[in-house]
Amino acid sequence: MKVVLFCGGQGMRLREYSSRIPKPMAPIGNRPLLWHVMKYYAHFGHTDFVLCLGYRGDAIKEYFLNHNDALSNDFVLSDGGKTVELLGNDAPDWRITFVDTGLRANIGERLRAVRPHLEGEEWFLANYADTLTDAPLPALVERARAEDATALFLAVRPTYPFHIVTFDGPRVAGLTNVRDSDLRINGGYFVFRRDIFEYLESGDELVEEPFRRLVDRGRLVAEVYDGFWAPLDTLKDRQMLEAYAETGRPPWAVWLEGRDGGSWPVEDPPAPDDDPQWP
Repeated sequence: MKVVLFCGGQGMRLREYSSRIPKPMAPIGNRPLLWHVMKYYAHFGHTDFVLCLGYRGDAIKEYFLNHNDALSNDFVLSDGGKTVELLGNDAPDWRITFVDTGLRANIGERLRAVRPHLEGEEWFLANYADTLTDAPLPALVERARAEDATALFLAVRPTYPFHIVTFDGPRVAGLTNVRDSDLRINGGYFVFRRDIFEYLESGDELVEEPFRRLVDRGRLVAEVYDGFWAPLDTLKDRQMLEAYAETGRPPWAVWLEGRDGGSWPVEDPPAPDDDPQWP
């Protein structure tokens, strides 16, 4: 299945990087966030990617055009430096289509723009390219097919510890930490049938009007997931993901040996040196 990745947003909340690179290129370990997302899909056999570019799309193109595997993988140097034997490869069989979908286009407009690159695909996958998870992707695809849905998305718990307020008239009746509630949000991992384009009109934001149309017709399904899921929206988020990466086995790295098809226990990573109270 092809994988559509929305890489064109400006990522204004991640200001440390957004003035220079798009958010999916923010570094996590020695590779950009986008690589981690793509590696997740490739692990499950989905290696044909369509990148919806926009803001600083040139930075994404340059990364892949000028990528040197030796800088992010182990290698053996011999013959006085003339021969490099790579012991790893970041993208051995990936096919990547780079499409300029507009500087200020919304997600729905970006998806419409790459429709010609999805000809012949009954089903395809899509992602915001700014979240990481260890969710079992084959189960998501199977659920979408079994439910005969047009769209399925991963429904996760919010990661930020805000409180939900309930009222009794003008008085507060209760405060519930969102982590202790049943509240779910769109986790940004999608499975789409090709007829999604029948519900997506010009100018539509993907999860607004089109999803409401799908709800009205009973064509939208959510897969509730309580395993690892984390966004990259703020500098603090990046510090968290970086700390996980430094452990050597971040919870989203389903491709690493030792996973045995399942998940590692998710433990809090070491606190960043500049934030002893984190997370």
